[in-house]
Amino acid sequence: MTTYTTSRDIPALPEQVFAAMCNPVRLARWWGPDGFSNTFSECDLRPGGRWVLVMHGPDGHQYPNEAVFEEIEAPCRFVVHHVSQPRYRLTVTLTVTPTGCVVAWQQAFEDERIGARLAPIVVPANEQNLARLAAEVLGGLTA
Repeated sequence: MTTYTTSRDIPALPEQVFAAMCNPVRLARWWGPDGFSNTFSECDLRPGGRWVLVMHGPDGHQYPNEAVFEEIEAPCRFVVHHVSQPRYRLTVTLTVTPTGCVVAWQQAFEDERIGARLAPIVVPANEQNLARLAAEVLGGLTA
């Protein structure tokens, strides 16, 4: 497997971060790299639940996605198995820190070659995704 890991310290409680991950309306606002938006046709946020969405790229390209929520353990762990191509497992863990929580993001591709080929896209996209999550959480705290 090819695995990419990144993390971000967010000055919020794990419960506040987890709420932005497990509310479909909020999830749609931050999911994906910069410039992307989402349309969810199914978002069954429970273990075994399906997640079917289209990511709309800033260039107008449409990216259909399908995943299964494997684990949702409030407020510390969230595991998604992306079952459409490229296949990967995303594990997000939240750990309490003195200033809030660290969100650790681990994306493990099933096919090492595909994962390696996508590195130039995945690495910055994961950073952007966590930045968008932080903005969603912090914006929700001031609203």
